[in-house]
Amino acid sequence: MAGGGATKDPSGKKRARIEIIPLIDVIFFLLATFVLFTLSLNKSAGPRVDLPQSTTGEARDPAGTATVTVMADGAIAWDKDPITLDEFLNRLKIFHLNHPEPDAHILINGDSNAMFSTVVYVFDEARKAEIQKVLIDTHAKPPGST
Repeated sequence: MAGGGATKDPSGKKRARIEIIPLIDVIFFLLATFVLFTLSLNKSAGPRVDLPQSTTGEARDPAGTATVTVMADGAIAWDKDPITLDEFLNRLKIFHLNHPEPDAHILINGDSNAMFSTVVYVFDEARKAEIQKVLIDTHAKPPGST
């Protein structure tokens, strides 16, 4: 029988049949769509802040990265933990000891309304701790916007 969704059994009655091949195709398509979508997400380990926009941003590798968030009020967080400046310096030293130089990254996740001097302080202290890869997290600016 060509094309139908039912077959006849020996008694002459029609039996419903589910075609599994098209169902598998749909499931694989949905799976591939979700995988590609989740790969395009760029999650930050820090608290949620309003990131500044940039047209020259690049994708980053989260391996060996510590996120330092500078919030609009000048407060600092290490990953998701709010910390003081003294705690920041201690965690920076510990991070440097636990991560060899080629893999160590500090990601500054600064609010667009944060004090620039606080961001520079975080940047300077990371460099003093001999961490050479300091990145600044941004949102991609849509093409054609000013």
